[in-house]
Amino acid sequence: FSAEQEAHALRKAMKGFGTDEDAIIETLTKLNVSQRQQVLITYKSTIGRDLIDDLKSELSGNFERVIIGLMTPTTMYDVHELRRALKGAGTDEGCLIEILASRTNTEIQRINENYKLQYGSTLEDDIVSDTSSMFRRVLVSLATGNRDEGTFVDEALAQQDAQVLYEAGEKRWGTDEVQFMSILCTRNRCHLLRVFDVYRGIANKDITESIKSEMSGDLEDALLAVVKCMRNKPAYFAERLYKSMKGLGTDDSTLIRVMVSRSEIDMLNIRREFLAMYGKSLHSFIKGDCSGDYRKVLLRLCGG
Repeated sequence: FSAEQEAHALRKAMKGFGTDEDAIIETLTKLNVSQRQQVLITYKSTIGRDLIDDLKSELSGNFERVIIGLMTPTTMYDVHELRRALKGAGTDEGCLIEILASRTNTEIQRINENYKLQYGSTLEDDIVSDTSSMFRRVLVSLATGNRDEGTFVDEALAQQDAQVLYEAGEKRWGTDEVQFMSILCTRNRCHLLRVFDVYRGIANKDITESIKSEMSGDLEDALLAVVKCMRNKPAYFAERLYKSMKGLGTDDSTLIRVMVSRSEIDMLNIRREFLAMYGKSLHSFIKGDCSGDYRKVLLRLCGG
């Protein structure tokens, strides 16, 4: 890998009349996120121009969004997406849920630090001013990045947690959402998987079915996302991708965000889950749903 070589290849693709989009896709998708950052710096030092500015002036639409996303450091990409979700036209609740429910404590702590540096306000303050009621409390809890990340399962506590969830939902009239939040947003993954098993025995139904029948709207979506991420994160993202493309129209924001943010983390697993869940490959879905350079770059991120 030579940052200088790649920087010149990118400049060449944009110089003169017309843009060589294929060369841009080829160059950027074969690099990893830290290599792309090196290219960014080298481009400025050897060519004396800002790569992001050049890309923005040459590209447009969803294709531009993917390319700029690839050029953004991982944490900053999440930071920008959260900010857009909170401060854009209307709140993008799906984006807030997806990022906060799926990132690790360390990732969330980095997001918080960078968000404050970038925007001068804290992520928590912006969540509080932009959302309401129980949904707001769940997001604030997730945004503290304070989940137990150990692997210890306390069997007695697992029994107790399952009973508490049952009594907070199925067993009573109305739902005690606070109990759901405090257990689902703080316990470690291994412990929660055990809680879900015990819960099924007590309630005769899966925890997800109880959440669906007891709650609605954004709160339901947020708690379901937490359960799904605990069970199988790649399957959660596979479902996000499927929903972004099925039916009329495409939810490009979600499609782009998942493809860009997971491309170097668990894309192979996401592809495997997608095929198992929907009987069609992610590749064929993207191919049927997108077009042009946008399609080309997403297929490269999908791989295969």
